[in-house]
Amino acid sequence: MEGEPTRVMMGVNESTIKGYPHASISSRGAFEWTLQKIVRSNTSGFKLLFLHVQVPDEDGFDDMDSIYASPDDFKSLKQKDKARGIHLLECFVNRCHEIGVQCEAWIKKGDPKEVICHEVKRVRPDLLVVGSRGLGPFQRVFVGTVSEFCVKHAECPVITIKRPADEAPQDPVDD
Repeated sequence: MEGEPTRVMMGVNESTIKGYPHASISSRGAFEWTLQKIVRSNTSGFKLLFLHVQVPDEDGFDDMDSIYASPDDFKSLKQKDKARGIHLLECFVNRCHEIGVQCEAWIKKGDPKEVICHEVKRVRPDLLVVGSRGLGPFQRVFVGTVSEFCVKHAECPVITIKRPADEAPQDPVDD
């Protein structure tokens, strides 16, 4: 059946090891898996929707040692955050352009689990793909995984792509 491309939403995040603009191991893995196993050579049959959720810093100042007070300083902080997020999304978008897959990408702020499910409701993709660190039960208690939450609550089918064991960093909570 011809017509609209299948819309696949992907939640992507930055590496906890290298930081921006590097994508996490599980985001990269989920993206590559989607290209190899779902899109394959049918590049015109799909549209990838990349969502990056930025978690607001607890106190609003992550890499600053002094606190500025003017509204402009806050604006430039927000701008810097946004620029980093855009930089992260750029590598996914560029890759899609290289191989001829339509895509869109955007940034939201908040709790990734909640925001992803909210965006699924708003955008109505055919499918959601999220990377998973493949953590054990004890690690999961502390980090509360985004992928498990999405499987339960997202209003569309969800595929979670486990990070290959050989790519796991020394501390598996890292990504």
